[in-house]
Order: sequence, then C-alpha cells, then structure tokens
Amino acid sequence: MRTQAPLPRMLGNRFTVKEAADAGVTRRRRDAADLARPFRGVRATAEAASFDDRVKAYAPRLTPDQRFGGKTAARLWRMPIPAAWEKDETLHVFVPTSGSRPRTAGVSGLRLASERLTTHRIDGVPVLDPVATLFTCAKRLTLLEAVTLVDAILTTADNYPGLRLDRPLVTIEDIAERLELWGRFPGCGTIRKALGLACYAVESPKETETRLLLRAHGLPDPVVQHRVLNGFRLVARADLAYPDLKIAIEYEGDGHRTSAEQWRRDIQRQRELEALGWIVIRLTQKDLDDTDALIDRIRGAIASRSA
Repeated sequence: MRTQAPLPRMLGNRFTVKEAADAGVTRRRRDAADLARPFRGVRATAEAASFDDRVKAYAPRLTPDQRFGGKTAARLWRMPIPAAWEKDETLHVFVPTSGSRPRTAGVSGLRLASERLTTHRIDGVPVLDPVATLFTCAKRLTLLEAVTLVDAILTTADNYPGLRLDRPLVTIEDIAERLELWGRFPGCGTIRKALGLACYAVESPKETETRLLLRAHGLPDPVVQHRVLNGFRLVARADLAYPDLKIAIEYEGDGHRTSAEQWRRDIQRQRELEALGWIVIRLTQKDLDDTDALIDRIRGAIASRSA
C-alpha cells in the first residue's frame, strides 16, 4: 500500500474539505483511502469509535447559527438517555426558524424559535441548555424516562453518574415556567406530568425507577437520600427510606459488586443499620426486571412494622 504524505498538523484529527484545501492539501490526498469520511465534506484520521468522536467529527461543519439539541444534546450533557449509543445514531442539529437546516446523511436538521435556542458550550461544541434539551427530547419519552431526565436536571447530588450539569441547576418551578413560555410542543404533556412526579437529591436513574415503581404499586412515597444518624455520627444515607418504619431500600449497581472496598463498606453499613433496628432491602436490576417479589418484600416489611 502506498504511503501517504503526512497531513499538516494544524488540521488535527478531523477537518472539513475546505480547511484541507486552505491548508494546501491536494484533492487526491484529502480523498485518500487512509482518511475516514464520517460526513459529507468532512475527513478524519480514524473512524468514530464513540459518541464523542462522532460529535467531534461533525463539529467542523457547524455554522454559527447551529447547535446540537435533542438526544444528541442529552448525551453531551451525560443525561440518562435510556438507549445505548449506536454508531448509526442520527445527530440532532437545531437552527432558528429562519435558518437553513443541515442536509446530510446521519444528521437531522430541525428548526426552533430563536428565543428557545438557549445555548451553552461543552468541549467547545454549541449545545442547547439542559431544559431546552429535555423539551426537544420530549416527543419520544415515556413518563418514566421523562421523570428520570427531570430528576437528573434537578439533582443537588454531586455523585450522579456522569452528569455534566452544574448543581443545583434549576428548580421544578423554573422548568414549569419554561414549559409555560414554550407553550404547546410534542411531548409537553409528558413533561408536565413528569414535573408532578419529580424529586430533588436523586443520585441515579435507578433510584427514580425504584421510587416510581413503589408509587405505581400503591406504596407510600419514600424519602430520598435519608440520612441515618447514631447520635451525631452519620451511619448511612439510604437511597430510599421509610424513616418512621425504619425501612431502608438500597439499589446495588455493578459498582457495588466489582469494587471490593465498596462491597465491604456496604456490608458494614448494613450491619450498623440493622443494629439500630432498621430493615435493609437491597435490590439489583434483576428485581426491577421482575418486580413482584420485590414489591411483596417491601409490603411485608411495612406490614411487620405496622402490626
């Protein structure tokens, strides 16, 4: 295979055809087989292997009035999108109603009123703010998915997995006010219902899912991130709890299983809680996939305390 001439370092790993021409790269070199073509008019030194790579590959094509929104913005904010990213997932790019939508394979161009295009930058890339991102995702969200996203935006926790949001960001009232300003749009009813179910201080999507599961089965709403004290010493912060009944409900993700330190800490914490008279109900994804046994356990625990 013929060795290709090195590219000017100023171009970096991704560049437009125009940028290549301006840097003195010949058409033959820019179209050589060693360069990937992630989008029309864009070249890259390697195929995109991740969502971030895909976004960066398209970024050189963004014009000043374009920014990422919808599911693409949600992934950039690291909001809890239900589906895993796939290489052929369409990028969502928004422009003002008077602007020209991008028309190229792999990209969906959408228009939005200028006053709704509140924009931030993530890694130098323009992206809709988190609330506008939520609204532009709303059309395809189930109620559970919508509440999960709202909880993520509202959280005051600094350990919510992966989030790039400043916390606290907004309140339920702030989102409700934006909802009224936007008026009717696809999915607005789902967001309105989600606000009535949303909660502050949630630390993971699974906490939201578990909380809504309990409500759906007619169980009382638990307290989120309840602090259990022994005197002045913090023993535990339960994911969900019924403090008056001394029942703690803890979701165990894979990190609790794969980290030896976390595993030992969980066991010690459970022992201390039980010594203080608490019932500790630990659950995993398997319990959320087959909920009957879990609900029976929680009902049984409540009944034992209420007798």
